[in-house]
This record gives sequence, C-alpha cells and structure tokens, in this order.
Amino acid sequence: MKESEKEPIYKRPLDLAIFLFAHILLCPFWLLLWAIIPALICLEDGRPIFYFQRRVGKGGRVFKAIKFRSMVRDAEKYTGPVWAKENDSRVTRVGRLLRVTALDELPQVLNILRGDMSFVGPRPERPELMRKFSQEIPDFPLRLKVRPGLTGPAQVYGNYDSHPRKKLRYDLFYIKNMSPWFDIKLLFLSLYVTLKGKWETRSRKF
Repeated sequence: MKESEKEPIYKRPLDLAIFLFAHILLCPFWLLLWAIIPALICLEDGRPIFYFQRRVGKGGRVFKAIKFRSMVRDAEKYTGPVWAKENDSRVTRVGRLLRVTALDELPQVLNILRGDMSFVGPRPERPELMRKFSQEIPDFPLRLKVRPGLTGPAQVYGNYDSHPRKKLRYDLFYIKNMSPWFDIKLLFLSLYVTLKGKWETRSRKF
C-alpha cells in the first residue's frame, strides 16, 4: 500500500477516545444492554448468544467479527453465505429488534478495541461476497484501503438493501474525504437512526 493511501493518523486515537468516553459516560446503560440482550436471545432461541463471522478487513486481512445472534441457529447450513435482506425470514423476533436498532452489532466494539475495525468506515464484507463483488465491480477492493467500520456513509445515507455498487460510491467518497469531523458527524447520524429504529428501512432515514 502506498504511503498516500495509508489510513489517516487520527483514526486509531479517535476510536480509542470514543470507546473510553462512551463506556465511562454510559457505563450503566452498557451493562444493562449486555445483560438483557443475551437473556432475550436465550429465552427465544437458546444458545449460542454470539455469532462469529469471517470478514475482510484493511488490506484484505480476514478477521472474525462478533455479533449478537439475530438469526435462527444454522441459518446458512443449506444455503451457504447469503447477502442479508430486509424482512429476512431467518431472523428471530428478538433479532428483528436488534437489527432495526443495530444492537446486534454492539459486540463489535471488541473488534474496534482489538484494531480489526474502526467506529466509522466501509462495512466489512464476508470473504465469499468480497470475491463475488470484486469480480462484478472492479473498484470494489478499493474499500480495503482503510479499516472497516461499525457504521459508515453507505449505512447512514443508503438503504439496507442498496446495491453494492451504490454502497461503494458512498464508501469511496468517505475514503477520499475522511476527517475527524466527518467521523463524528456520521456517528451522531448513526445514533439518530438507531433511536428511530430505521436501520433496515428502504425509505429515506432523514
């Protein structure tokens, strides 16, 4: 990777600062979520609570992303990797609530702490889908120039099931215009979408 294509120096310190600030300020709220969500998943569909999935990160490095399980067990046993869609029949009732509020992604703060991800950036794709989209869209690998994010412009401004080509335009715009202020703006907009429960909507979020 060329020097000019390296991730901006502010990214990692900003991620750690946000992590510390959010967990100190919202400690009781985080503890409540980490207690309630696993209990609800267990009550509806048993274990496992967490779902580990291989994702492609910066520079093509594969890592295991961690999520609260929102689908029935062995959801892809017979289909293999399938791109998630709105109103997916494999999603449990608790999972539906987690998805519209994006709380199924909450455990990925551990991926951020490890350095696999950032709070803001292109969402990490699965290796199988990364290969597929890269064959169909030549510029798709360009999104691997930076660490993948918990949220990003494609999620904030796009729709849940937008075509990968459209999401790529958002991702490349972000990579070209990265700044601390852009990250903070996207985080506040993401919080708004979470509170509105609009992460899976096909209509405009704002």
